[in-house]
Amino acid sequence: MATAASAVTAASPPVISSVSPASGAPGGGTVVTITGSNFNQATAVRFGTTLAPGFTVVSANQITATSPAGSGTVLVTVTTPGGTSNGVSFGYAAAPAPVLTALSPTQGPAAGGTAVTLTGTGFTGATSVRFGSVNATSFTVVSATQITAVAPPGSAGSAQVTVTGPGGTSNGITYTYVATPAPVLTGVSPGQGPVSGGNTVTLTGSGLTGVTSVLFGSVPAVSFTVVSATQITAVAPPEGAGPVQITVIGPGGTSNGVTYFYVGIPTLTSIVPGQGPLSGGTAVTLTGTNLLGATVVRFGGVNATSFTVVSATQINAVAPAGSAGTVQVTVDTPGGTSNGVPYTYVVVPVLTSAAPAQGPLAGGTTVTLFGTGLTTTNAVHFGSVLAAFTVVSDTWVTATAPAGSAGAVNVTVTTDGGTSNAVTYTRVGGPGI
Repeated sequence: MATAASAVTAASPPVISSVSPASGAPGGGTVVTITGSNFNQATAVRFGTTLAPGFTVVSANQITATSPAGSGTVLVTVTTPGGTSNGVSFGYAAAPAPVLTALSPTQGPAAGGTAVTLTGTGFTGATSVRFGSVNATSFTVVSATQITAVAPPGSAGSAQVTVTGPGGTSNGITYTYVATPAPVLTGVSPGQGPVSGGNTVTLTGSGLTGVTSVLFGSVPAVSFTVVSATQITAVAPPEGAGPVQITVIGPGGTSNGVTYFYVGIPTLTSIVPGQGPLSGGTAVTLTGTNLLGATVVRFGGVNATSFTVVSATQINAVAPAGSAGTVQVTVDTPGGTSNGVPYTYVVVPVLTSAAPAQGPLAGGTTVTLFGTGLTTTNAVHFGSVLAAFTVVSDTWVTATAPAGSAGAVNVTVTTDGGTSNAVTYTRVGGPGI
């Protein structure tokens, strides 16, 4: 019998004696305390025919529930396995329309994108913010008295900002769209670069804030950064050799163009002369292509003592000092670094002996000069007089002694490496000899 009595008690329907508070906002969300009996095992709480979005059975005599959105007066009921309770009235109070009191800032560019703070009352549950008839790009209800919204694009002039919430649409406050001038470019530095692109240029001008694109001719920059309203840095894309116009596009339109030159990679075809002394100082002529704008001429890893760009196909340079051997001469331009052409640093020649070491005043004697570094011999002097000569090898030159006065003269050899030490040759003879 006790078991049967317990079953009857468990199956008794729930009874509500009160709800608190007895009213709430039309948008829902009010936490309501329901008092009564037989609330164990409650399966549903309804406000009218609408299920509460959430509820908690605190005890057999109490439930807390969150009101759904609604309107007018509805009956709150609780359902358990024992049935559905009686209904107790809950009223949805009419929500007042939101009221706007201020905007900050009150203007922005026609391109939109300005973050605007709206202050007022009744913002809870706001469903839209409009600038004129256009919805804000986005908005956030910060509190019942503040909303932040992003202005959408609009036409130059005034628009009324309004807020719509559960209670209706607010009054309007004026927001002014300001016409944005097209950006202006005044310079680009550097003004040239390689056809392969990849170099960073600095654009200067005005009205550059909000720039959305940088174009080299019709080709977009690899990347760009708006540094300020007067400066942009951009990475040049690859392009063909020649000038292009750089332009930028901003909220106000497309800028004027500034000229940027794409420079071909320099090439070298020859260097004359192709050798010189270790001490440097040799004036050489480099020929090739795309040599305009050369910034450096190198002999191996050493910069030329000086250089002059004569034309797109010629540079005159002075060789620096170097070590014996061959180095590659290269040229740097905004277009890149050229191929190398060989230049040889030649050692100063050394003479060790002359045979024979003497001859008649009338000259004509074939003298063999022995030494080292004689391959590039370009002159043989007996004193100050040039002699005819033949280079036999790096260690052997034959020369024809010129006529001269009796006595000893210094014989020297000059090569691309410089002038040798002297060896003595003596002219002998007299009347009848």
